[in-house]
Amino acid sequence: MNRFLHICLLTLLTALVAHGAPTLRGSIVDADSGDALPARLYIQSEDGEWHHATSSAPQGSAVPYDVRRGIASTEVHTSLSAHPFEAELPPGDYTLTVERGKEYLTKAAKVTIPDTSKAPQEITLSLKRWANLAEQGWFSGETHTHRKVSELPTLMLAEDLNVTLPLTAWVTDTRQAPSKANKNPKPVPPAKLIHVDPTHVIWPINTEYEIFTVNGVRHTLGAVFVLNHQQAFDLTAPPVTPIAEEARLQNALLDLDKHNWPWSMMLMPTMKVDLFELTNNHLWRTRFLYGEWYPEYAHELPVETNANGYFTERGWIDFGFLNYYMLLNCGFDMKPSAGTASGVHPVPLGFGRVYVKIDGTFSYDKWIEGLRQGRSFVTTGPMLVAEQSREGESVKVSGTFSSSMPLGAIEIVVNGKVTQTIDPQPRRDSRGGYFFDFATEMKLASTSWIAVRGFEDRPDKRPRFAHTAPVHHTVTDRPLRPTRAERAYLTQRIRDELERHQGVLPPSALAEYEKALEFFQGLPSVD
Repeated sequence: MNRFLHICLLTLLTALVAHGAPTLRGSIVDADSGDALPARLYIQSEDGEWHHATSSAPQGSAVPYDVRRGIASTEVHTSLSAHPFEAELPPGDYTLTVERGKEYLTKAAKVTIPDTSKAPQEITLSLKRWANLAEQGWFSGETHTHRKVSELPTLMLAEDLNVTLPLTAWVTDTRQAPSKANKNPKPVPPAKLIHVDPTHVIWPINTEYEIFTVNGVRHTLGAVFVLNHQQAFDLTAPPVTPIAEEARLQNALLDLDKHNWPWSMMLMPTMKVDLFELTNNHLWRTRFLYGEWYPEYAHELPVETNANGYFTERGWIDFGFLNYYMLLNCGFDMKPSAGTASGVHPVPLGFGRVYVKIDGTFSYDKWIEGLRQGRSFVTTGPMLVAEQSREGESVKVSGTFSSSMPLGAIEIVVNGKVTQTIDPQPRRDSRGGYFFDFATEMKLASTSWIAVRGFEDRPDKRPRFAHTAPVHHTVTDRPLRPTRAERAYLTQRIRDELERHQGVLPPSALAEYEKALEFFQGLPSVD
């Protein structure tokens, strides 16, 4: 066939596909029961092009997602309900990849579309569940998403994410109040729990103050979330103290978005923030990108950076850990949270998630109270269920570390220091998961908090981790205190911000930084 006829034929075949003739039909099912499953589907051609699927059932749903940050950081998938799907694909070779949350093994398959004139290719993709945390009373959620409320039922079932708190109110200027100005196109929904099914729910009123401009002039402050409140806020920021007071009146939770926003350390003594986004929206399924995002204070801490002085992915994670640990050492009882900013960033809903332990039947109220109390762990991949028991000044820490991937080290963290490292010798069961039970004991030298963290030992070397909420143990007359270096670090961050904001922020806002500076300067410390 000469080149001209070849081009004409390809054009004709592409036109046939564009007119809606499905060339691929498929189903996603549970490998054990054969039941249809909702899931997230990737379709990529041999030349790297991405394609979407649609649902082939009248009652089915398919939500396409396409967010790209440069060439490498790309997230293109379709979230599907538990119904057959179809796709219109030109002739060629394709890789199909299916995932469902964290508790199913990833499934990949090759398919060839030979000729659009032939009957559609048929494929069944079976997903194997390697873990079932809900059977143990653990239910997942995330606290930072920008997806549309109308999309969430399909997305949550496809990710098996039990609780979602979409940020339906979002402001970015100091002149904007969430009740009157909203970056989201739709109005804030009513305060009514949305039941997707008995174990998957949406609380629809949550707010992000993400201040990039002061009175219309670019001057970044940072972000903080108000979660689980009852009505839209009429308050602007800064100052932030009135927002914290209103949040308490509405029984809301305050969530620190990221630790290295310029204003983050001021928020702690000022707002008494409840949650710390320990797995945050810069951690993605695709390639890590934001190494250059406010790296200044990382140089003062033992975190990994690249040749340019920017964060590596592991460095960014450790930077978050260390900031969290310093705040805990200062007496702030913050519980870990998890979010993705899916809808803005190239990441699926629930890639980073928090699991909360519930006794008895699932309910949203139990879940939000468990999150508030820290009966939880966060994860970007593995599972880490742990408990602590105390007898006198001896504490026993035990639990199970598990993953669909080989297991790396388990680390016991006491007051911000890794005091024990456990090299797991896991078993692998018939479902394909790796499991390791651990137990260790330690003596308390003073009032302490203890947490456990663990990393996967992945072939691709990506740092996927789980981290439990800290458990606090009081020892009479031996209080918990930050180190002198920790106090100096936090104090310097506040000083720098006070200087930067002179002549920009109003006196009421500057007074909050002065109050925070006084707090950190006045903390007793240890060497």
